[in-house]
Amino acid sequence: MAGLDRRTVLKGVGGAAALGVSGFALTRFDTPDREQDPATCVAEDVSATEKRLVYSNWPEYIDENDGKYVSTLTQFEKDTGIKVQYTADINDNNEFFAKVSNQLGSCSSSKRDLFALTDWMAARMIQVGWIQKLDASKVPNLHANIIDSLKAPEWDPKREFSAPWQSGLTGIAYNKAKIGEVKTFEELLTRKDLKGRIALLTEMRDTMGFLVMIAGGDPEKFTDTQWQNAIDLLKRARSDGQVRSFTGNEYVQDLASGNILACEAWSGDIANAGDENLVWIPPEEGIMIWADNMLVPNLATHQSNAEKWIDYYYEPEVAARLANYNSYICPVKGAQQAMEKVNPDNVDNELIFPSEKTLALTRRFMALDEATMRTYEGDFADVTGA
Repeated sequence: MAGLDRRTVLKGVGGAAALGVSGFALTRFDTPDREQDPATCVAEDVSATEKRLVYSNWPEYIDENDGKYVSTLTQFEKDTGIKVQYTADINDNNEFFAKVSNQLGSCSSSKRDLFALTDWMAARMIQVGWIQKLDASKVPNLHANIIDSLKAPEWDPKREFSAPWQSGLTGIAYNKAKIGEVKTFEELLTRKDLKGRIALLTEMRDTMGFLVMIAGGDPEKFTDTQWQNAIDLLKRARSDGQVRSFTGNEYVQDLASGNILACEAWSGDIANAGDENLVWIPPEEGIMIWADNMLVPNLATHQSNAEKWIDYYYEPEVAARLANYNSYICPVKGAQQAMEKVNPDNVDNELIFPSEKTLALTRRFMALDEATMRTYEGDFADVTGA
């Protein structure tokens, strides 16, 4: 996790510099015949007799066994006896949607018990009836420990269908062994020494949020004219040969190898890359911020096992261990205190526990009605070739 954003942005509410709920508009698919009633599109839950769980997630998103270190996944398996088939096969929201839409849209099995998608896609799947309701009694840690700013998004105000896996920031990354510091998104699009050696994300709201800012608009409230100006800037960068590619998570490998010198990037990806030459910075224009959410699809056969997984990852110490590995924003209350024992160096890590100063720089993409959204998707796809 083309044409729509993985990382639907969040911002403080009521003027407070704290993570807020998603600001996009709820929309419906064009094909009403694909809508389902999750109450009637349900499979027998065999969790009690079949101790397994099939979970699709994004790359570089979970800790791994390392020497004496036991990963949170391995510990979950030991504690519960549930064998987890964990697959990092989500690289783009729309790409993953294409994998499962025919099944979910016809009330057929996606052969998954859990997957993690960004706010806007999570909301659309919930609205169209493709997601099962969670049993609140089986996920008490979720409701007790979710941070207040993520507790009640407009598309799932009681967190009945979803649970944030992680949140994070979108900014700029560059390879300091190959190029000097890139401080602004505008530099990324115009510097001659970067020509043909940059990548932008396939996620529309992330990429176009920055383009709107460069064009002099506010991504939280802009006009059609400002949108067109932003699209024109993107077209110019593409036609001038500045942009090498539009990518999902795979940009990390190209950045490390030197195929690209700088790119639009998600914070945790760079922190997890294990390459000291790769640097992530917040652009001077501002920062985009997002969250991915765990969802149980219709016809999942191990929902109770999935709920055990969700509840487990909302234990503060488990959440701290996960965040210590992937350096994404942690959605769990108490994790910052638990980080004192896990890794004191990360207690004040801005990528995991952002300060009010950092959060004040975040931006969200404004709400779109269905018609406008489809127009903007088409404009973006025309440039990216999606």
